Amino acid sequence: MLRAVETGPSVVVCSTCRVSAEAREDGDGVRGGALLAKALREVQHEDPSLAVVAVQDMPCLFACQRHCVIHLRALGRIGYVLGGFAPSADDARAILDYAVLHARSADGVVPYGEWPEGVKGHFIARTPPEGFVCA
Repeated sequence: MLRAVETGPSVVVCSTCRVSAEAREDGDGVRGGALLAKALREVQHEDPSLAVVAVQDMPCLFACQRHCVIHLRALGRIGYVLGGFAPSADDARAILDYAVLHARSADGVVPYGEWPEGVKGHFIARTPPEGFVCA
């Protein structure tokens, strides 16, 4: 059931997420999560500085109340689950911009003033790193 991936900062995309609250797939039958993963990789291709964060995908993150859900993680840092994105280049860029800030932070906390507009309002949960809880 588990598949090994590279360790390090990553955005894990729910590949089976809906395209939107109203639609499961696009007109070609592709799920929103798969489209978002593709958009993230295309944005990284256009801006290689964003490749410090891996884009990984897996089926179902169990956050089905939202569509286009991602889990942001990095070793020793607080992780975050975000959702409600569009599978677009603009949302992919906002996710990756935030992910780079997260990866560069000491503990996974990025000051609110540095958040890209495109991630505000998308947070679902935060997850403590293994061996820690938040004080």
